[in-house]
Amino acid sequence: MDIILSFPSLLLALVLVAVLGPSLENAMIAVAVVILPHFVRLTRASVLSELNKEYVIASRVAGAKLPRLMFLTVLPNCTAPLIVQATLSFSTAILDAAALGFLGMGAQPPTPEWGTLLADSRDLILRAWWAVTFPGLAILITVLSINLMGDGLRDALDPKLKRS
Repeated sequence: MDIILSFPSLLLALVLVAVLGPSLENAMIAVAVVILPHFVRLTRASVLSELNKEYVIASRVAGAKLPRLMFLTVLPNCTAPLIVQATLSFSTAILDAAALGFLGMGAQPPTPEWGTLLADSRDLILRAWWAVTFPGLAILITVLSINLMGDGLRDALDPKLKRS
């Protein structure tokens, strides 16, 4: 995971799509491969910090088996940082997919995609400014909305914040 994280995400995604061939499916695979290490490292760190807490030790002493201990005791308490990471990664995935589409390595015509729309309308920027503005605004508003939604979603789904 550290090796994957050592490369810039867009560059690694571009290399993966170049190897797999330009298509929307291959772009999504490349974006998923690039984003996966963030989740793996965050989950590992959250689990390691939860394993030393008293409720986990008490469950272990009470005789809880490993699957029950992990899936019912530890992992539900690791969801808050993963939810925030998911919303940030979703925004990054949208930006990376749009960048790959802009470079011609993402969705291929006639499949509509924001990056492809921006690339196709690049020549029209002086005569038809709206052809570039509206796909760019769509990307901006979507990414901003997802980023702002992260804290509210974490508060709604975090088991530590639920009242008994």
